Amino acid sequence: MLHALSLAFVDAVNVLLIGVLVALAIMLPPGQYRRIAPLLLIGDWLGVFALSIVVMLVFDGLQSLVDEVLASPAFGILLILTGLLTAFLTWKGGGSSSDLVDKVLTPLRTPSPLTVLVGFLLGLVQSATSVPFYAGLAVLSGTDISAVGRYFGLLLYATVALSLPLLAGLALAAVRARPHSWISRVFGRARQNQARVTRAAGWLVTALLIAIGILQIVT
Repeated sequence: MLHALSLAFVDAVNVLLIGVLVALAIMLPPGQYRRIAPLLLIGDWLGVFALSIVVMLVFDGLQSLVDEVLASPAFGILLILTGLLTAFLTWKGGGSSSDLVDKVLTPLRTPSPLTVLVGFLLGLVQSATSVPFYAGLAVLSGTDISAVGRYFGLLLYATVALSLPLLAGLALAAVRARPHSWISRVFGRARQNQARVTRAAGWLVTALLIAIGILQIVT
């Protein structure tokens, strides 16, 4: 279970969602951020959770194939290759999501059911395009935990996959409440160096994927 959650944590390095939260904290009037950000995060969590159920059902239906892949070095090699691809994209500067953030912000200026829907779609797209998301669910599917335990475990899996955006959202709320605090200064510097922060997130994902891949092969 811990192995699966470690991959969910890699998926939590969600630059797009964190970028949307930062932009909302900057542009929204006082009081609005605390109403909109939770709806966005709830929607995102629901998107991740819904897709995780679908993927788990598919993996459970292909249990013998999943077990064979997990038992071979191919799984660890795939993680390492994904890490190297992430490193290449980070080096090339292809990880910027500022244009997409601008498009996402349009329907998020007032709290509504649409806010939850946008979060749901963000969670769905982010997870559907994330190799660590599928890798973590494959590991969870291959555990000796009962079927009921695995599907209840998806609640924790989706929560861990959203842990960093959630912490960022809470930190941004603290920034707005105390604009002269140390955490406010940290976010101020991060906002002024968005490209550098995005690159750092890319290198972090690279390091985590390669480390997990090597451990997978060794063990």
